[in-house]
Formats: sequence, structure tokens, C-alpha cells
Amino acid sequence: MIPYHLGIILDGNRRWAKERGLPSFEGHRKGLETAKKIIKKCKEKGIKVLTLFVFSTENWKRPKIEVNYLINLAKMAFTNDLKELQDSGVRVRVIGQREKLPASLQKSIEKVEESTKDNKEMTVNFALSYGGRTEIVQAVKNIIKKKIPPEKINENVIKENLWTSDVDLVIRTGKEQRISNFLIWQAAYSELYFSRKYWPDFTEKDLDLALQEYSRRQRRFGQ
Repeated sequence: MIPYHLGIILDGNRRWAKERGLPSFEGHRKGLETAKKIIKKCKEKGIKVLTLFVFSTENWKRPKIEVNYLINLAKMAFTNDLKELQDSGVRVRVIGQREKLPASLQKSIEKVEESTKDNKEMTVNFALSYGGRTEIVQAVKNIIKKKIPPEKINENVIKENLWTSDVDLVIRTGKEQRISNFLIWQAAYSELYFSRKYWPDFTEKDLDLALQEYSRRQRRFGQ
């Protein structure tokens, strides 16, 4: 059994670098290489939606030099890997507070989303300046803007106004065991898998282990 929608919290880049006496930048750079490998592996496995928690709303509080590096790394990835994404059948979406991102990154995002919008094999959501509570607040604002009567508001209406769909499995790397404001509505009945590996060390084999564990679980959805 393969999850339709897989979410991954990419944790441990900075600790990976620190334990090796390297600057945090190296951890983030290596983390990007890991992300590319895992996206490819997920596509091979038949996963249809992959959401990667790349940069949270709280990450803006990090040192400015680190934030700028992460922003430039994201821009480079969307720009340099555009042709490969187009040819691979992967649709790219960015979810989060896009308006907070630099204009140059927003343009790169618009370009990659437009050029991959017709790809059907898999959708990859990059969660940038993302927070689950922020997403829910934005959904409420959208519902108010649409003037939907209170008596018409139900779970389906809220789902339709969220940035992405329910998630079947959430993997978190980096030894921590919490979801840290990631897809908190969509993960209501998700299976959770915690890896003790830092994200830069997470391999295709580690993904296989997580998927094997998922296939052994019985999902009851509270029934």
C-alpha cells in the first residue's frame, strides 16, 4: 500500500552541519540534494502528491544571513531544475505566505508553476513560509470573502479552501517527534513516522522503510 499524499518535514540540516564542523549553509545545500533524490524516488513509487516542509512561518526569525541563503537556494532550485521538472511529468506548486517572499523568488515560482501546470504524474508542493494555523486562518478569510452563509460551512467547505489535500503519511526526520504546525488540518488521521536520521542523511532506502511501515498499519479513521 502506497500513500496517495506523503508529507515530509525536512528537519536536521543545521544539526547535520554542526556535528561535522560545517556552516549551516552546507546542511541546507546537502538537504536540497536529498530532496531531489527523494522526489524522484517518490515518483517511481507511484506517490501522487508530495508535500515538503521547506521553510516555516517561524523560520523568518532565524539569522538574516541564513534566511537569505535559504531564499536564494530555493530560487536557484526552481530556476536551474526547471527543464528537468518539465520533462519529468511533475507538477510544482508552492504553498504558504507567498506574499512574504522576495519578488524575484515569486517570479521564479510563477514561472515553474506555469510551465509544469499540465504535468499529471505527480504534484510536488513546496511549503515555503508555511504554517498550518496560518493556512486555516487564510481558509476562513477566503470563506468570509466568498460570503458563504454560516449554516453552509462544513468540513468540506473548509477543505476546499485549504492549500492542499488530506495527507496519508507524514515523515519527520531529525530525531524530533512532533509535527510542528505542518498540515495540522490535513494530518488529522495521518500515519506518523519519525526517522532518527537528519534530513541530509535520509536516503531512498530510508524512504522504503517508512513506506513499508505504513503498509503494515491499519487505518481506521477513528472508526
